[in-house]
Amino acid sequence: MKIHLSRPDITEKEIKAVLGVLKTPNLSLGPKIPEFEEKFAQYIGTKYAVVVNSGTSALHLCIKALGIRKGDEVITTPFSFVASANCILFENANPVFVDIDPLTLNIDVNEIRKKITNRTKAILPVHIFGYPCRMDKVMKLAKENNLRVIEDACEAIGAEFNSRKLGTFGDCAAFAFYPNKQITTGEGGMIVTDSARLANLFRSMRNQGRNPESRWLEHQRLGFNYRLSDINCALGIAQLSRIKEILRKRSAVARVYRMKLKGYKSIELPPEDNQSFKRSWFVYCIRLSKDFDRDDVIKQLKAKGIECSAYFPTIHLQPFYKKEFGYKRGDFPVAESISARTIALPFYNNLKEGQIDYISKSLLKILKIYLI
Repeated sequence: MKIHLSRPDITEKEIKAVLGVLKTPNLSLGPKIPEFEEKFAQYIGTKYAVVVNSGTSALHLCIKALGIRKGDEVITTPFSFVASANCILFENANPVFVDIDPLTLNIDVNEIRKKITNRTKAILPVHIFGYPCRMDKVMKLAKENNLRVIEDACEAIGAEFNSRKLGTFGDCAAFAFYPNKQITTGEGGMIVTDSARLANLFRSMRNQGRNPESRWLEHQRLGFNYRLSDINCALGIAQLSRIKEILRKRSAVARVYRMKLKGYKSIELPPEDNQSFKRSWFVYCIRLSKDFDRDDVIKQLKAKGIECSAYFPTIHLQPFYKKEFGYKRGDFPVAESISARTIALPFYNNLKEGQIDYISKSLLKILKIYLI
């Protein structure tokens, strides 16, 4: 049996939508862009949404539009995909890491205050694996210290904190639509905000610095080619129309995993939802006890045809960050411990119960072998 780590859920509706655009002359800068943006903003609950070509681009434009520049500091987490810290470096600012909460795996909001200096300009919380960060505490800290907040919700479309969708708390937020995400546009991202000024800046900077009302080839500011095509946006519109179905499917897969893996002391499962925290399932990550060699477990699972991965390597121990900033093991011990023990198991909308059963039994058999 061969089981992929992730697979997009593409139906005839998505195929028809993409083919429809291919039959028009508007492959880019056409009507599907504003349509996708309007529907996305309506779903999240913000006034504006601006589509771009990746979640990384979305984060970069958030940093730039908020005026964060050389020498400024942005507080964020070391346990994330590297883009959440790289986007700060793109503007020659400095990411300042805070260790994570061992249960939620999000930035430890109780430790943020200790890292605030007179050079701190923003907090960039990441809703890791689709599980909400404590945005009440983040926003309170930001207000007290006159800081901006950029939500990295790239893994968290549809998730809620205190019955409010993620992406609606900060000055702006970034979402991503890579094929392993809840919904996909192939490649793509979205910025949401309630600020008309920021939305206009985002639209200009994604399109080489042109303003929407400008003459063709007139550039008001430094910009980038961060546009997304109408082809991708048509795919996104179709996927977004199925978002409730998609999130239900993913929740159902997670429930089956929990049913088959709960109760084993050697395996720590993702935290469950409660009244305040409503997850949007991005990946299904388990943590092994320290008794096991996680990398060898991954190797054995792959030998059985089960694609899986270490999720995530900590950012501060990436080769570039160690070389550039001198980070070393022990700097953020909670994140490092979690990173060394976490496995992302196969997870996607249409993963069957029989496949989950095979994955679970294979994992338990490998761990039992280790216990002998």
